[in-house]
Amino acid sequence: MSLALYTVLHKPIRDHVEQYILLLTKLNEALKEGPEKDLVTSAIKEYVKLESFISQVLDEACFTKALWKSLGYKFTDMLCVPERRLLEDSRNLPISASTNRSDRILLFDDVLVLIQGNSFQSFDLKLVWVDKNCREKSAPGVYGLHIITPEETFFLSAKDPQMKAVWQWKLNQAIRQALKGKRDFPLWGKTGEGTEPPSCRFFTYVFRLEGKFKNATYEGEWHWGKPHGKGTLKWRDGRNHVGDFKEGLEHGFGICLVPRRSEDRYDCYKCHWYEGKMRGYGICEYGNEMVYKGYFKDDLRQGFGILENPSADHPFKYTGQWENDKKNGYGVWDDKDRGERYIGMWHDDHKHGQGIVVTQSGVCYQRTFHAGRMVGSGILLLEDDSVYEGNFMEDLTFVGKGKLSFANGFVLEGTFTNKLGQGLQTQGILNTSNEQLDDRITKAQLGLEEFPVEERWKGIYDQFLEFIHSGCKEETEESFTGFHIQTSKELRKSQEYLFCQRGTEDVSWKMEDILEELVQHQELKSLQPYLDKALKSSLHPLGKLLKALMIAFQATYSGIGANRHLLTMAQEEVKYYAKKIWEFYQGLLHLVLEQKGQLPTKSVDGETNDQKACSIVLPLILPCFYPELFMLYMLYHEREDDLYCQGIVDLSLFPDIKLLEFLDVQKHLWPLKDLTLTTNQRRSLIKDKCFLSATECLQKLITTVDPREKLVILQKTYEEIESTVSRVVEKDYKLPMDDLLPLLMYVVSRAKIQHLGAEIHLIRDLMDPTNQGGLYDFLLTALESCYEHIQRMRLHQRENCHGTHNP
Repeated sequence: MSLALYTVLHKPIRDHVEQYILLLTKLNEALKEGPEKDLVTSAIKEYVKLESFISQVLDEACFTKALWKSLGYKFTDMLCVPERRLLEDSRNLPISASTNRSDRILLFDDVLVLIQGNSFQSFDLKLVWVDKNCREKSAPGVYGLHIITPEETFFLSAKDPQMKAVWQWKLNQAIRQALKGKRDFPLWGKTGEGTEPPSCRFFTYVFRLEGKFKNATYEGEWHWGKPHGKGTLKWRDGRNHVGDFKEGLEHGFGICLVPRRSEDRYDCYKCHWYEGKMRGYGICEYGNEMVYKGYFKDDLRQGFGILENPSADHPFKYTGQWENDKKNGYGVWDDKDRGERYIGMWHDDHKHGQGIVVTQSGVCYQRTFHAGRMVGSGILLLEDDSVYEGNFMEDLTFVGKGKLSFANGFVLEGTFTNKLGQGLQTQGILNTSNEQLDDRITKAQLGLEEFPVEERWKGIYDQFLEFIHSGCKEETEESFTGFHIQTSKELRKSQEYLFCQRGTEDVSWKMEDILEELVQHQELKSLQPYLDKALKSSLHPLGKLLKALMIAFQATYSGIGANRHLLTMAQEEVKYYAKKIWEFYQGLLHLVLEQKGQLPTKSVDGETNDQKACSIVLPLILPCFYPELFMLYMLYHEREDDLYCQGIVDLSLFPDIKLLEFLDVQKHLWPLKDLTLTTNQRRSLIKDKCFLSATECLQKLITTVDPREKLVILQKTYEEIESTVSRVVEKDYKLPMDDLLPLLMYVVSRAKIQHLGAEIHLIRDLMDPTNQGGLYDFLLTALESCYEHIQRMRLHQRENCHGTHNP
């Protein structure tokens, strides 16, 4: 049968090819040199290749047929495939595998087979790599090849270099042809360029051996036997990982789905990975509807992070430090069921150490906690300005020894009990000698000693510090500084941004350009605009740091956290943010100068880092924290501002002339020419006409959040007053303090600025220290005097009214 097939199919084709070669050779001899002769020569070469191809195919078929006959049935049943061809046999071309590895090595056109006794191993050639630089210590006179597969590596050893070279060449040719999906023509071409198979490949493989990938199917990019590049891992139990791989491990950004055993839900991790473990910033959407946004290390939540449960049953939100997957360190807990916010220390997922609790009703207290329970005495600040110092329960019931100070100055000190059905009872002494409770108690500032500002939010600063120490590598940027990303959609877009071709508008924010720009903007004149631009950008590391700090600040002081007893905590926190941002700017600058081999320039103005942070950075970041911060100032100065507003209402009833007279403004300074009269109008009844330009200027105080700009507005108000007076007296007039205060009080009363006390104290607390003792300081002091004088006027008026009504 085989002879008949050979005679019918093979022999006629081979005879035809030989005849064509003979015919073309005769034609070539008859032709003269020229294009026609070259064309015939080329055709002859192709027919010779075809003849060689037919011969090689036939040899391979015979070689393979002989193998199937020589192998036992067990091997033949499993290895024999009609289209499979044997390319080389170690019995024909001697080579051996690693010690005791195999008795025989077979190279087919699709697999490499190692036979050992009655068993064998086969390796798909598409996932076989041949390393000629064998690193294994070989015995003298032995020449090896390192064979690499996804789960195993071994060595092939030949006794002479020529034998090694032939096997290496045949292996590489077979691998390359398997990857291409078609055979060469002829089958074994000449060695040279292009014979080496690519080291980077795309393929699907199922892991079998023990390890973290056991039974997982990987589809993606490979490099030298390991997943490397983009790929997808799928396990039989439903786990799924899509992302970046490096040298066989998850490395870079990835999305991992982990099924919950008892529920038809998944935990979804969208995170950065480092050498097979979660590390850096990520977002985890748990199957129980909780969401974690923060940093990981070694697959555990570590560093700064936010855990939120938005479900209707028990909604909560934790913003703070994590250690070994547990809440540890400084953090803020929002219990939306109870309407409470806890600000303080944690240990092993429990409130532990000093803590402040702020309630929706305005009650605020500071206690020591142990494993989630309150211990010892504390201070309880009530919404009516009463203050209790002593022991109390979680429902704020007084128990044991304590001192209750009322807003009117009365003090009750003794032992408190609260029996069922009998209400609050006490045994003690009531002191009524004090007229009013000291502001130091009613406005007590909590948390300053208990939570040093340097110890808050270390998890945020540590990540940025690590980013700088890593050399600000662009591939690690989002891992260390990714907290500006708060949704899964943003995270995906961020990764697309990192790995795609960037547009021209983004070019200036690539890391190498950021570092280069830092050097170009060291002078103060260009530094501040550069920092302003950087802090507003979500692509710049400093902008990302600011975004993370905003999240932490809002978690603490917005909403329920808007309590006057937290003002100083918030104020020093904002100042510290400016200091840290300046430090990180300096760190980035020193890094790039070091890379360039340059030394940082020494400061010639003598300012310290703290002063520069306050004068350069603080005004730039203040708008980001102003809403929460100014609310705290308003609450803290609420009583004084109410008194001031009542005084303003009283003064607004006066016409201009009467008010100038009431405030003891000297008559020769009155701008009477500004009091334009209409028909049937008396000059003594005209209002809001004098010093109008100064009044309108001062009203702009509330249009800006920058203390510098507020001080400039105050200076312009002073200049407008002085300009009006100079026009009245018809000469340049420098106002002495005795004249300035009454005139400024007039302008203040007409400007009717709400919350002026909050504005003044915010400017005083956050102004550039270099302005202290100068003109700005003098004008701010004058404005403070006016504010306090208006309060005293109203208070004096109230006391007079109170005395009149008393018999």
